[in-house]
Amino acid sequence: MGLLRNGGYWRWSAGVQLMRLPNAMAPLAFTMLTTATTGSYRLGGVMMSVFVVAELAGAIPAGRLLDRIGVARGLVLMLVIVSAGFAAVALLARSGAEAALLAAVVIPGAAGGGLSGGFRALLAGTVEAGDLPRAISIDVMILESVLIAGPALVAVLGGPFWPLVVMSLACLLAAAFVPRHRVKPKHAERSDVPLKACVPWLGCMFTVGLLLATIEVATLPLVQRLGAPAGMSALVMAILCGASIAGNATYAWRGTTGDARLFLAGFMAGGAIVAADLGWAGLIVGIVMVGLCTGPLATVASVNLQALLPESRRSEGFSVAFTVQAAGFGLGSLAVGVLPLWMSPLFGVVAAAATCGMLAGRARRAVVGTVSVTS
Repeated sequence: MGLLRNGGYWRWSAGVQLMRLPNAMAPLAFTMLTTATTGSYRLGGVMMSVFVVAELAGAIPAGRLLDRIGVARGLVLMLVIVSAGFAAVALLARSGAEAALLAAVVIPGAAGGGLSGGFRALLAGTVEAGDLPRAISIDVMILESVLIAGPALVAVLGGPFWPLVVMSLACLLAAAFVPRHRVKPKHAERSDVPLKACVPWLGCMFTVGLLLATIEVATLPLVQRLGAPAGMSALVMAILCGASIAGNATYAWRGTTGDARLFLAGFMAGGAIVAADLGWAGLIVGIVMVGLCTGPLATVASVNLQALLPESRRSEGFSVAFTVQAAGFGLGSLAVGVLPLWMSPLFGVVAAAATCGMLAGRARRAVVGTVSVTS
């Protein structure tokens, strides 16, 4: 495979995984920091909430700035700012300035909001168009490892301050791995984004976040509904992760874009089966179907968004997409808290059905248009 021999892709991958590592470490790192310095783990939870809100608020402005000043140069600058922000949090905690911690954590949050969109924009110039689906699928598989490695690294490091130091260093290392090819900034020319055409693909990203978060957060009540001990929720999560890795591996092996409606149908069927309370067999079948379709659906949406986004606005566009997905994660978690357990997955099923309907309508209009031109 040409992708495996593409040194630029692996340089990009190293940079993006190092960029993601601090986010995977942050929840446990903040909790350990505040527990050691203030005696309260609750402040760590509040810090994480402020950090996430700052990321969401800063994502679109940061992505827009990257497009204007040059994505590669802008990523290096923002990674340095994020690194300095994590270092400042550690120094403030060490000096006992508890009140300033919440303000300090806004810096890495706001500056880091556009990093994912910027790195995704650079991927377009790093791999050939035909390798893009496979490249994204491999990246998603590596991401699973980063999400596991982050909390484990915090636990291994020990001490309240070392995790923040490592998070700061990871950002500096990520800056060193930013691909050097340039996506030229556009100052005078600001191409329009075809918002109407992008909506179905943004719907795919939202659906991924919504249903996946619902199942992840509801794992414990789902096994308790079956009369199983709480420890069985870890097994269910392991099956979900395993199915996700298998789906991505199969998709990467095939290397084709595929039809998003097929994966949305898998989401609808899997979510409905989980909601239906069909015993252990139903639960396992449902989460496996959702896991197998998660990576491919996100990849299809990402590839199609890239085809629609002007080169001069890709960082902004992908930042919007990641923000929409994050909103789905947030609403999925909220659904578990406010809806009956059987109804929570149906929220994601409805989103998948609505998105599938938009894609079907778009395909039907395209066929009608082709027939009209031909006749």
